[in-house]
Amino acid sequence: MNQTELLHRQFSHLRDLKPFDTAHSATPWLSEPDSRLHRKMCQSLQEAIERSGLQDGMTISFHHAFREGDRVINRVVAQLADMGFKNLTLASSSLMTCNDALIEHIRSGVIRRIYTSGMRGKLAEAISHGLMDEPVQIHSHGGRVKLLQDGELSIDVAFLGVPCSDEFGNANGTGGHASCGSLGYAMVDAQFARKVVLLTETLVPYPNMPASLVQDQVDYVVQVESVGDPAKISVGAARVTSNPRELMIARDAADVIEHSGYFRNGFSMQTGSGAAATACTRFMEEKMERNGVKARFALGGITGGLVSLHEKGLIEKLLDTQCFDGEAAASLARNPNHVEISTNVYANPGSKAACCDRLDVVILSALEIDVDFNVNVITGSDGVMRGASGGHCDVAAAANLTIVVAPLLRSRIPTVVKRVTTRLTPGESIDVLVTDHGIAVNPARPEIRQRLENAGLNVVDINALYERAISLTGVPKPIEFTDKIVGVIRYRDGSVIDVVHQVKE
Repeated sequence: MNQTELLHRQFSHLRDLKPFDTAHSATPWLSEPDSRLHRKMCQSLQEAIERSGLQDGMTISFHHAFREGDRVINRVVAQLADMGFKNLTLASSSLMTCNDALIEHIRSGVIRRIYTSGMRGKLAEAISHGLMDEPVQIHSHGGRVKLLQDGELSIDVAFLGVPCSDEFGNANGTGGHASCGSLGYAMVDAQFARKVVLLTETLVPYPNMPASLVQDQVDYVVQVESVGDPAKISVGAARVTSNPRELMIARDAADVIEHSGYFRNGFSMQTGSGAAATACTRFMEEKMERNGVKARFALGGITGGLVSLHEKGLIEKLLDTQCFDGEAAASLARNPNHVEISTNVYANPGSKAACCDRLDVVILSALEIDVDFNVNVITGSDGVMRGASGGHCDVAAAANLTIVVAPLLRSRIPTVVKRVTTRLTPGESIDVLVTDHGIAVNPARPEIRQRLENAGLNVVDINALYERAISLTGVPKPIEFTDKIVGVIRYRDGSVIDVVHQVKE
């Protein structure tokens, strides 16, 4: 009787223990020197897909750190189509106008369901007009992690484009030629996905440190010619503006911050996406220097403007889940207090602690805001989906002061309306609206209104802004929809806050 059999006889609860076999019975690759070092490397994307075990009906995921410069999503889905895959669920952290090529793969049945924080361009138009049989699930950045955490969204294979990696899968967004900066979205996919495939432009010697995605999370690595164009990160919602109206709104938003009661040493802020929101950063510098105020941290999508304030000593730390331009990506590589964080750490309401819970001030944009301060950033004035949830409802819910910046009119279409077309962020989370025709304060925050009036700012009632908009444009003709639901708007906790109906032809 061997020792294991004796152990089993004496202790019945240990009967599942197995006897020792060989040193490499559990790690056979260690007995083969070449396999030991290169076992994760794939010669082609097709090989990586085959080795991943992907099957029809499974879920694939992507991140959008390259925004409009992404070259991974379209390429991978096209390869999957060539290999005959069907009925896949596409779970990309967001989709852009560069992803219009997905339309043909939805029509051919390669993609059956979509989870995303938003979409734009021809893809969004086609889906808004009934392209898909099942509605798109629109979630926030924090809400996406919550769906993964709760198990509703389960990623089978994550395809993650990275600028550089070693052969074991240690990867970051600051090395290589196509630096995109923070991989905050990809970090979550690497954590939750059953299999992780890295597509990388540049292979570097092991170990590639610091690593945003770590070797124990990565299954396969394939080198490709290009994963993205970093020059196209700072376009669209992340663009820099020189528009006088947007700059005026940004300046007024900075005035609101200064006199809000939250502008003090050690305060924290996020400036969101949208041209006026990001432009507000440049007007904060003078106010911070004049008042001797320094911020403890800035959060979220980091811009070159925030980097400038950091390097001038006006912001102590930058907590970065996504870089909005090349300056931010370069800063992440050189500044030790510019710190990369995942979207779980950033804004997941189900995490043990989210950074947004410590926010004092956030500035956000809006396609529409109604007289009850509900905000729409998903559908345009024609009812077509053309925006993204992003972190909007996440940070609005958490910050001490949530400011929305928007022009009163866009192309003679009112931004302030009686009722938003699609509700994404509830009015209870919005404190102040800054427009080019005045500043409205939520009645739930009378102390803020009083401070702004005492400072001589142009504070008006939001109903007056609505009446002003209508006097200039007339009452817009209602959008006509069918009964078919094409989009489900998920609040950050997973609940359904609204739906999007198909636009009537």
